[in-house]
Amino acid sequence: MCGRFALLEVMTDIAEEFSSKVMPDRTLPVDWNIKPTQDIYIIKNEKIEIASWGMIAPWSKNLSEALRSQSQAINARSETVHEKPTFRQAFRKSRCLVPASGYFEWATELGKYKTKQPVYISNSEGKLLAFSGIHETWISPTGEIKESVAIITRDAVNELATVHNRMPLFLPRDRWDAWMDPELQDIEKVRALMQVPKPDADLRFWPVADLVNSIRNNGPELVEPIETQPETLF
Repeated sequence: MCGRFALLEVMTDIAEEFSSKVMPDRTLPVDWNIKPTQDIYIIKNEKIEIASWGMIAPWSKNLSEALRSQSQAINARSETVHEKPTFRQAFRKSRCLVPASGYFEWATELGKYKTKQPVYISNSEGKLLAFSGIHETWISPTGEIKESVAIITRDAVNELATVHNRMPLFLPRDRWDAWMDPELQDIEKVRALMQVPKPDADLRFWPVADLVNSIRNNGPELVEPIETQPETLF
């Protein structure tokens, strides 16, 4: 899964990377420790918008229910996103990209890292990452409009699979337009876009300090590499 990520670029850098022409009316600060339910940028075709991380179930009756559903739906599995009631409508017609400088994962598999060792994953050339996402608009009983988003995950592959069994879904750049096209609502065609030959292309990762475990910590030290001891069975 993806439970924390970093975005270190300002909006103008994001706009250049994604060829965005329409910006939101406010900017978000640079953040090394983005957490669920926090406001984040999303890319919708040529627009940059802001949404809260964690999908609000469309049937939520009040703000309390909305917040509860959000915390349980920060990620959507690529294998079942088209079927799950919370996600299926958004998957059919409201897909987006989520820009990130990198993301954090905690080791759970038998690899060279101890269990729960935080690891930072980013692009090997320092470019922005683009998580595949889905977004939804929820209107509260009092008329408050809340945009929310979930990040799609898939099985991890190759070296990433030695850290954790899941990873965000990354699409090749030449599929971005089709992914964000609201007119493309054929479920099987959309699912076909997620079949990526090299889903871990151009990714690198390294262990980082436990500082990221606390949402109170936020700064460049969170992504600094550290030395670790190999995991052993004894």
